[in-house]
Amino acid sequence: MAKDAGVSSQGADLRRRGAGSIQQGAGRYAPSPSGDLHLGNLRTAVLAWLFARHSGRTFHLRVDDIDAQRSSEESARRQLADLAALGITHDEPIVHERDCLDHYAAALQKLADQGRVYECYCSRKDIQEASRAPHAAPGGYPGTCRNLSEEERATRRAELAEAGRSPALRLRVGDLSSFDATPASLVTTHTITEGFAAGEALGGDVLKKGTFTGEVDDMVLRRGGNTAQLDGSEYAYNLAVVVDDALAGVDQVVRGDDLLSSAPRQAYLAGLLGLPEVEYLHVPLVLGPEGKRLAKRDGAVTMRELGVEDALAWIGESLGGAVAEPESVRDALAQGKAPAEILEGWAESFRPELLSREPVTYLG
Repeated sequence: MAKDAGVSSQGADLRRRGAGSIQQGAGRYAPSPSGDLHLGNLRTAVLAWLFARHSGRTFHLRVDDIDAQRSSEESARRQLADLAALGITHDEPIVHERDCLDHYAAALQKLADQGRVYECYCSRKDIQEASRAPHAAPGGYPGTCRNLSEEERATRRAELAEAGRSPALRLRVGDLSSFDATPASLVTTHTITEGFAAGEALGGDVLKKGTFTGEVDDMVLRRGGNTAQLDGSEYAYNLAVVVDDALAGVDQVVRGDDLLSSAPRQAYLAGLLGLPEVEYLHVPLVLGPEGKRLAKRDGAVTMRELGVEDALAWIGESLGGAVAEPESVRDALAQGKAPAEILEGWAESFRPELLSREPVTYLG
């Protein structure tokens, strides 16, 4: 990737917008539009909104539609309508990832300028087979393309082009001066501040913070594939979300703890890009009656199936003592109170230190 004056100016814009907004701080909720939001998604959205409002931050909504194959405009429309019906308000225009491609290109160029980006010519099958080899990191990227010579790269690139395919781009983690390609050298670790530390005792006056250390490997930054089908939106989620949060001045990310393992990767990327540190709060998931992550198999689990009253009432009950009088939702709605007014009341009384650290079960 060659340097480009236009890319450099976009990178400056990325830093400028992130630094300017972050002084007041912001939270966000950013669903992927691949279907209707279920109670687990909606509960997390409410918590993200409550944490932002409680801490005096602004709140943003974003549509994470970078994956064109799994996203649909209809799903995005329905999700945003459900969030509005639930009373979740936002302070800035809604952003769609597919409108931010130039910013992802700028971030990718910045990493390339650091010598942190290389082409990967491997198929998924190649990676799976390599991971079965002795001493390989199970399921991880084996580093096949990390240290190829320029001649080898030219050969592999030509082979892909002849097959009508383009290479992926990966992040080179760790020591750039090392040409070691053993499994241990292909992974580094990064520690984040986790604002919703698992296992902390309930009670106290503040939500205790902890740390979480996770592995960071040579992750994909931009996907490859059939050249004729590529449309310029193949940027990987980990890169896109880091850039998105910086552009919006987001400094607090509240989401389900199924995404905890991705936080060190994203924080590591942000550090390489010179972006501000984000506070992460990963909240427990909502489980179905069988103790598995809530899904359509558990019956009526979306707000469109349950209705606003039942959905909001259940969410309130699931928050327990963290909000005032969660059991009065039905009465408040019957008296003509709007969902947004109920959420405002919850924000005023919100005590995050009383939230349970255990998964919540929805019995239907």
